[in-house]
Amino acid sequence: MALHLPALRFAYLPWRTMRREGGEIRLDSRRLYILPTREGLLFGILLVALLIGAMNYTLSLAYLFTFLLGGIGLVGLIHTHRNLNGLSLRAGHVVPVFAGHAARFMLHLDNPSGHTRYRVRIEHAAAQTACADVPAHGNAELALSLTQAKRGFHRPGRFALSTTYPLGLFRCWTVLELDWAVLVYPRPAPDSQPFPAGDAADQAGRASRPGDEEFDGLREYRPGDSPKRIAWQTLARELPPATKQFSTPVSRGLWFDLADTPGNGVEAKLSRLARWLLDAEAAGLSYGLRLPARAFGPGRGEAHQRACLEALARFGDA
Repeated sequence: MALHLPALRFAYLPWRTMRREGGEIRLDSRRLYILPTREGLLFGILLVALLIGAMNYTLSLAYLFTFLLGGIGLVGLIHTHRNLNGLSLRAGHVVPVFAGHAARFMLHLDNPSGHTRYRVRIEHAAAQTACADVPAHGNAELALSLTQAKRGFHRPGRFALSTTYPLGLFRCWTVLELDWAVLVYPRPAPDSQPFPAGDAADQAGRASRPGDEEFDGLREYRPGDSPKRIAWQTLARELPPATKQFSTPVSRGLWFDLADTPGNGVEAKLSRLARWLLDAEAAGLSYGLRLPARAFGPGRGEAHQRACLEALARFGDA
């Protein structure tokens, strides 16, 4: 559902300067606007026609209906304003997404009063309208779902919180811009390619540490060395006693370097790196990332992947 005309008109007027707000915000009369809806304007025209007819024909019954309907409209106006007045709201956490996906900006609503707030809506020029009821002394959430086209750090901008409850004759709203944003990762390349082979030192992909698996040469005998590791052949050759050393191979992991990544342009290379990071994590491999300004040593796991993807999303930021 598109944003209603009144919200668009008041949200983007040049004279209406706004600043981003953080923390908890409480709605009061100074923040709220209220105007008749299309149905409310038709209702007003009907009342004027009834009043003119009552005056022309001096019909008491017509006067009765005119003032009765006018009183109902006035009560509806008060309740429409009260449906937003006093609500407290705050921005929720926004989960990072990949470019091309929709980010969900969660708005938390708290109702400290003893009456339920019905049909409270969040509206944005580029998103569908979401609606919720906020129970008495309770809370509710509204989600603003916005598709993110590019990587980086993005803000949703201004949005409206509105209601037409209970009669639909009046629309009460406020326009806000909260201090919230979403981090958008590069869009992963659609196809999977083989991981980079690396340089000569990394092609084997292995290092070593002291262990028991592979023979790793001789060293000078030290008192206390196990007899099983003494190289008796050296004694037979009348050489100084020596002890055998063994090691265990350790994987060095993959290295993903922006400079060596295939692709036409920086964005294509970042997309390829994002795909490699996801594929390596899914395969349970250890991987590292090299960028011109920073590097992440080989590792794996959600935290390591998140740090690498965040660096790709922020690449090039001042």
